[in-house]
Amino acid sequence: MWKPRRGLVALAVIVVLVAALVAAWPFLRNLGRTPGCAVTATSEAASGAPVTFTLSEEQANNAATIAAVGIRLGMPDHAVTIALAAALQESDLYNLPDGDRDSAGLFQQRPSQGWGTRAQVLDPVYAAAAFYQRLRAQPGWAQLSVADAAQLVQHSAAPSAYAQWEPRARADAAALTGEVPAALTCRGLTIKTPSANLVATATVELGTTVLRGAHPETRGWSISSWLVAHASRLGIDRVTFDGRTWTMASGIWSQTGPADRILSLHHTRNAA
Repeated sequence: MWKPRRGLVALAVIVVLVAALVAAWPFLRNLGRTPGCAVTATSEAASGAPVTFTLSEEQANNAATIAAVGIRLGMPDHAVTIALAAALQESDLYNLPDGDRDSAGLFQQRPSQGWGTRAQVLDPVYAAAAFYQRLRAQPGWAQLSVADAAQLVQHSAAPSAYAQWEPRARADAAALTGEVPAALTCRGLTIKTPSANLVATATVELGTTVLRGAHPETRGWSISSWLVAHASRLGIDRVTFDGRTWTMASGIWSQTGPADRILSLHHTRNAA
């Protein structure tokens, strides 16, 4: 026979279990998921269907730094695409400590060829700035293809190799320069402790500490993408811009308000 009291207890247990599952869902969803990021772009094929390029967390960190340094130096999007294509070919966007002869870093730059000290070329910010400076010094580089411009800087023994990376480099550049809104997202991340100093890192890479408040659309999305790409090491678990919010728990951009060009973030403040 149905016991009203027993039924109420069972119902209460079910409610508690459901509430616990809802609360734990962001964590459970990330179980077994390798931390990583993705850039979504419109395919150049006739269908125009979206295409996704995946990056590890480290690759996303380095790609975001390369793009941020380019923007800080006043380089156009084409230059950012060239730099990303070069780094994809030379290191797959990993900061490699060793390479051919004395090559090292994202761009496999050689200290013996005047690129700087070994410590400098292993610093992604320095390496990216050095690449852009040499690119800017090449006459007519802005009119060249991605592969030809990269070769002017890198002097590779395989000059045609850069072309294969152009679609991915263009997609990454469009997301990281803010040309395409909410095109970069990262999932499965956790806050690193202690985190890098947010203000100091933003100053060096972005050239600004204005990470909140009103921003022009493109600039706002470039900063937002940089924040998401570096979220784990900077101690950031939420970024909102122009009415869309990314959270570390969800790993996606969701519409949460009106398109207001306002940037905000939640910083865990456990920086060193």
